[in-house]
Amino acid sequence: MTSPASKGFLDPADRFEEVIFGLIMVLTFSCSLSVAEASRADVRVMIVGALGCNLAWGLIDAAFYIIGTIVERGRGVKLLRAVRDAADPSIGRAIVADSLPVPVAEALAPEELERLRGTIAARPEPVGHVRLRREDWLGACGVFLLVVLSTFPVVLPFFFIDEVRLALRISNAIAIVLIFGASWKLAKHSGLRPALTGAAMVGIGIVLVSIAVALGG
Repeated sequence: MTSPASKGFLDPADRFEEVIFGLIMVLTFSCSLSVAEASRADVRVMIVGALGCNLAWGLIDAAFYIIGTIVERGRGVKLLRAVRDAADPSIGRAIVADSLPVPVAEALAPEELERLRGTIAARPEPVGHVRLRREDWLGACGVFLLVVLSTFPVVLPFFFIDEVRLALRISNAIAIVLIFGASWKLAKHSGLRPALTGAAMVGIGIVLVSIAVALGG
């Protein structure tokens, strides 16, 4: 999960990643059902377990989102001070270049990199400690809600279909379609190949769920 420190709120990559994680978590519970032996009581236990798991995972992921925000902002302050305190402009340019994605750093001409270094060096000294903003807390709430809400489409068939086998097949189909769709959107946002990424994420999800079920998770 990416940190929102420079974005303010959840960007598309964050949203699609959280949905995919939540769906995979639910699948580990639904796929643990034995369709030959499962009763309605077993289904209820599965639904409660899946919801409880994603509630817990949503809280954990939201906490790490906040931690990631603080860490990234702290790194930004450290970078600013390192550029300002560099004994030589060439050292400052190297620090700036190292902080940029490689394709971006390679595309910048030396004078552009120097201009960027000068802009950073001219920034005032940060005052006080790194602080969380309103949008950071909203982002954490968004992470929590996305993970929890991803539970419901997968467990919904069990509320309306009495036959466990049919409900499970429909539930799995919904999860696979949603994982593929979220991965497709994530790929388009990231510049990857949507169809290949979607298929790969579905395959990875199936493997992870199989491992979790085999290990009793």
